[in-house]
Amino acid sequence: MAGARGHDLAALRGLNTGVVLRALRRESPQTVSQLTGATGLSRPTVKALVDELVSQGWIAETGAPSAGRAPGRPARRLRFRSEAGHVVGVDIGLRKIVLVLARLDGEVVAREREHIAEELSGAERIELLRGRLRRFIADHGLRADAVWAIGIGVPGMVDDTGRIRSVIVPEWTDLDLARRLADDFPCRILVENDVNLAVLAEHWQGAATLADDLACVLVGRRISCGLMINGKLHRGRRGGAGELGILPQLGLDAAEKWLAWDGERLPGESETDALARAVRAGDSEARAVLDGYLAGVAPGIAALVLALDPELLVLSGALAPVGEALGPLLTEQLRPLTLHVPRIAVSALGREGVALGAVRRTLDALDPHLPYGAGPLRPSPAP
Repeated sequence: MAGARGHDLAALRGLNTGVVLRALRRESPQTVSQLTGATGLSRPTVKALVDELVSQGWIAETGAPSAGRAPGRPARRLRFRSEAGHVVGVDIGLRKIVLVLARLDGEVVAREREHIAEELSGAERIELLRGRLRRFIADHGLRADAVWAIGIGVPGMVDDTGRIRSVIVPEWTDLDLARRLADDFPCRILVENDVNLAVLAEHWQGAATLADDLACVLVGRRISCGLMINGKLHRGRRGGAGELGILPQLGLDAAEKWLAWDGERLPGESETDALARAVRAGDSEARAVLDGYLAGVAPGIAALVLALDPELLVLSGALAPVGEALGPLLTEQLRPLTLHVPRIAVSALGREGVALGAVRRTLDALDPHLPYGAGPLRPSPAP
């Protein structure tokens, strides 16, 4: 019984430590008094846990309080050491790779985007991903063990184990991508459908920060959708929720054909970027192409709206650069097809939305392990 009580006390201390650390992660700096109020723990308990967390390098004392404080010895002001570790978010598809490096508070400190050849084989694409990750981490002065987690967004269905199940990226069907990368990166690796990650990004810091029931539709050559219900990502039983493009009766498989555009393209500009630029400039031919595309995809999006009845519809993907005009244009197409048209917003996260969602996914996965995680979940030494 004494052993059981000891185990219980250790577990309680671990829980309390996590409570204090998460309070500082949410808001820094704070004093011991503020932490006592925020956590509901006793002051002696908070003070003891703070001392322990400082010695372990999880938190640090910060500068003096602002002018106008009460006389006497200033209270210790403590902050979460978000620089103690980093996470990487990745978006890799058929034609591009995007990498985002962030601290443990989600602040992005580096980003990189590169066009890649669509003709790459499955093995070549894995090697490219492995090489770009190594270079990206090293270029920013980090050792591999300074990265606590890597989140990777990929097109197509991903099951709850992280295994890729659908045929979009050549030769990646039934691939355990995390396992293929594990020997090179000693951290947790999470693989998820790209548009599911786009939903997380929009809810975190995009167009859906105030909405808990939403659909994020990837509009471009491929049509897919991510869903959030009651503030939680809805993946479905096998990870296939929102994969509208698979059903040929909806006609969404013709999206690439509808986007054919032979207008002027600037050096390095993709076809969809050129189309979006032309629409913004008032080009009537570009507008006709866009109208035809939206008319083609509207029945599939209407089916989604009727099934989910979302509070908000966020348009993301290759056509998001069209801008706010995209919402009213789609509304015109949806109005005769649905009982009502939800509020529509166009993503302002640019081409980093999926990678940012991967950052959010990794931070959420790490959260339960702070501060007593396994393996690389340890803080770097405080200066």
